[in-house]
Amino acid sequence: MEQLNQTMVTFFFIKGISDVPELQVPIFLLVLLIYLLTLGGNMTILLLVCLDHHLHTPMYFFLVNLSIVDMCSSTVTLHTMLLIGITGNRTISYLRCIAQIHFIGWFINEELLFLTVMSYDRYVAICNPLRYKMIMNQRICALLASVCWVLGVLEITPYVVLVTGFSCYNSNVVNHFFCDLLPVIKLSCSDTSVLQTLFIVEGAVILTLVPSSLKVISYVFIITTILKIRTSNGRRKAFYTCSSHLTVVILLYTTLIYQYLRPMVRTASTVSTNKLVSVLYSVITPMVNPIIYSLRNKDVRLALQKALRKPKVFKLGV
Repeated sequence: MEQLNQTMVTFFFIKGISDVPELQVPIFLLVLLIYLLTLGGNMTILLLVCLDHHLHTPMYFFLVNLSIVDMCSSTVTLHTMLLIGITGNRTISYLRCIAQIHFIGWFINEELLFLTVMSYDRYVAICNPLRYKMIMNQRICALLASVCWVLGVLEITPYVVLVTGFSCYNSNVVNHFFCDLLPVIKLSCSDTSVLQTLFIVEGAVILTLVPSSLKVISYVFIITTILKIRTSNGRRKAFYTCSSHLTVVILLYTTLIYQYLRPMVRTASTVSTNKLVSVLYSVITPMVNPIIYSLRNKDVRLALQKALRKPKVFKLGV
């Protein structure tokens, strides 16, 4: 398209994952299945923790927050693809696009922050088990969760403010399956140097380097403590309690670092790769989080079995 003045950009055109007409129905069905699995898995975690008093611990309190984040994140990203599949309309208003940038950035921040808090929780549980309940009391857990939610929204706000200040766009075609920050930045013909600097200073240092350093430090102490356990069975149980969290951390950080902290090159192959990586962190991770935490967690499996057996108690005549 020709260069457009920002006042003329009232909508963006979402290209989606593929332009091939024959693939639209399979893509829609796959996205719908993933969305339903994501909502079902995370809602199951949420209900189990609320209903089973054995799961009323700091670890599961933060897991509930993570499940809420995953459900919200999936809804923000996948609803665009679902609407395209139902209506065939690939346009999204300027304000909806900016709102989507804000919310997806917010929920990515929350994911990183809550994973950091969860790594600290595992550190206290394994390295200071006798003081765990005293350190991770209800007031501290509520305070940590509140700080995560506030910091998450504050961190993405400067990016949104800068994007809304763009004076012109070279095109209004977003080569992505939702309004992500980087694809929209690449469309702008305005000076984006301030935004790219903010990416490096705030995104790389504050949101990535600091939390990741805290996670690494926590796991250095955790692994050191585990290795000091005399019995192999004890070491296995201790590592088992944090292996699920470590799996999610590695998956999320690998994809986010590749996606957002690389040089922003404008090549067709990079666009295709960006879409694939975006699927991993914005679609697959929220779906597999409850699977990782439930299938690898004995307490969650027992709570689920107990919940499934409960209806049998209320048979007629009992």
